[in-house]
Amino acid sequence: MSGHHKWYSQRLGQDFELKSYGHAGKPVLVFPSMGGRFFDFENFGMIEACRGLLEAGKVRLFAVDGRDWESWKNEGAHPAERGRRHAAWEACLLYEVLPFIGSTTGSSAPRGMIVTGCSGGAFHAANFFFRHPDLCDAMISLSGVYSLEQYLPLGGYCDDNVYYNDPLRYLPGLSNDWFLDLYRRSRIIVCVGQGAWEDICLAESRRLSEVLTAKGVPHWLDLWGQDVNHDWPWWRRQLPYFLGHVLS
Repeated sequence: MSGHHKWYSQRLGQDFELKSYGHAGKPVLVFPSMGGRFFDFENFGMIEACRGLLEAGKVRLFAVDGRDWESWKNEGAHPAERGRRHAAWEACLLYEVLPFIGSTTGSSAPRGMIVTGCSGGAFHAANFFFRHPDLCDAMISLSGVYSLEQYLPLGGYCDDNVYYNDPLRYLPGLSNDWFLDLYRRSRIIVCVGQGAWEDICLAESRRLSEVLTAKGVPHWLDLWGQDVNHDWPWWRRQLPYFLGHVLS
């Protein structure tokens, strides 16, 4: 049911890895948490949590490698260089990973993909969805923050790579009907707990919801209880729950 895939990425100038799970169903692009790797999703029990959906042929999960240690979390690099490395990683996803997913699933259907992630992965999933709504029709972001300011001190610096990878910067001023129409025809799920270590995520999830509401974009902001912490045991419960809703 699973497979490990590795190749040399010309866009990154280094090897890239991902793991795939499942034999049929809608593809799900899984982003790692900030600084995370492609194997984290399995190691933290997320694949086992989705086993029922995988075995039923409802979804195929593709957990990709991150590059945050070269980009937004690279404390020794200028924000401009961090943005360039993020752009190279995104290019790898767009022009290497997505064709791989298409050839693996045998599908070239436009918008036939879900994106998801937990914590820092929720940021990446949301940013990818809002930048490329023509490639995915559903987003499930769990316990995320949605501004780069939470990951690196910009000190007032901003270029295109910074601005257009910071959803809480670019979404408020977005007026392009092409983007907004695709958002409105998508399933957007933003979930966050109200327990330990969720304070920043809770505030940013609410901010994102306010922006989407102002744009007339339907979405589901789901606030879980005060016992729901920023941790894998809760994400293992949340992801199959929300996948079930999207697939229904």
